Amino acid sequence: MSPTSSRSSTAPERLDRPFLDPLFDRLFPPLATGVHWGLDRVRAALHALGDPHLRSPSIHVGGTNGKGSVASTIASVLATRGIRVGLYTSPHLCSLTERFQVDGHPVSEERLTAAADEIRDVVVTHGLTFFEAATVLAFHLFAREAVRAQVVEVGLGGRLDATNVLVPEVTVLTNVAMDHADFLGDSVEAIAREKAGILKRGVPAVTAETGREALSVFREVAQAVGAPLTEMDTSQDVSDLELAEDHTAFTMESGVWGTLRVRTPLVGEHQASNAALAVRALELLDPAAGLRPTEEEVLTGVAHVFWPGRDQISRHGRSRWLFDVAHNTAGVLSLVAVLEQLDLPRPRVALIGVLGDKEWDEMLPPLLERVDAAILTQPPSAPEARRWDPEAAAARVRQAPVGPPAGAMAALEVEARFEVALERAARRAGGGTVVVTGSCHTVGDALRVLHMEPFREG
Repeated sequence: MSPTSSRSSTAPERLDRPFLDPLFDRLFPPLATGVHWGLDRVRAALHALGDPHLRSPSIHVGGTNGKGSVASTIASVLATRGIRVGLYTSPHLCSLTERFQVDGHPVSEERLTAAADEIRDVVVTHGLTFFEAATVLAFHLFAREAVRAQVVEVGLGGRLDATNVLVPEVTVLTNVAMDHADFLGDSVEAIAREKAGILKRGVPAVTAETGREALSVFREVAQAVGAPLTEMDTSQDVSDLELAEDHTAFTMESGVWGTLRVRTPLVGEHQASNAALAVRALELLDPAAGLRPTEEEVLTGVAHVFWPGRDQISRHGRSRWLFDVAHNTAGVLSLVAVLEQLDLPRPRVALIGVLGDKEWDEMLPPLLERVDAAILTQPPSAPEARRWDPEAAAARVRQAPVGPPAGAMAALEVEARFEVALERAARRAGGGTVVVTGSCHTVGDALRVLHMEPFREG
């Protein structure tokens, strides 16, 4: 069943409450939790603030996987052009401030708190949930910071997501995969329809989706609302792919800049797709508005994007560490492809922490087939209501053994104490590779424990 404007969910502390971040309580008083569908509250709150979301041009990025990579790449290119750009994404890894970036840096807690102080009465008066309040805060903050462009990632779905108050210059739809089915629908077509809800009349759109079911929905909705839709198939549009531990490079044909040899520090074939999609979106910007970059700005901006926790490979201690926030089956399959394509040293030990409302029984087997050992754990920042049972997950996997290498199953362990599990994974890997994955919570908690917090405030 797809959500409607009147439907609401009171599922406890669902997707919009950033647990264990003390900054949250300094920004707002206790707010409504759960997902409450509809845009009326957000529109009314923004109108009371003078409609800050309409003060600078925006690019709206939706889809299932890759939204953050595409959005951060677009923002990096615009910043390279010399445009003061705001980037709003969710969720975060280590700090709530990561969601609110200006010119590639999270704003300081002081600036964020000052902006929240200015809108607190409006947030309370209009009964906003946390995600709605955060979205209103982002738009108010960007207006306060005098950004010249906003790149905004959709939170959940699209049609009724709080960010869908925008009237963007360009709309981007990355792809569709089964995720949040309890909110968005139990089929690819239903989820695609919710994602396509960000398409708007006269606003050019681009997608990298190639699946027949989802693409058919995108075409139908685009035609119905009058949104010109550009389709790209990266299996055809991207060539001469080069993968390494610290970059991905490829060649693509652009309609504006001709043949481009693109290099991104984001690793994996899927990141080539994301970078190419970002370039396509930048092509659609109206040159008369002064936003469309030059070829040099495109190549430089893509090459300098910073988006950690997505197949991020680092050295720490004796081991290599691969951090990836894969939180659904499609994400795990992208991670598995990276493991197959890169010759990362063995043994490879996976530290896995998944949220309980994800399809972990589908996520675990492909990964367990590509590592030598695995430790299932509980990320401490995971919301209580969404925590999985790693013991039950291990028991389920052992009842349905995966394929080779057989040693992966024999080495499957459970250690719910996160820091103990992290230390054990590092010890087991030795001079090999630790793969940290399963959710943003797992990756963010690991980066904190290892003192590898990725962002510096601007």
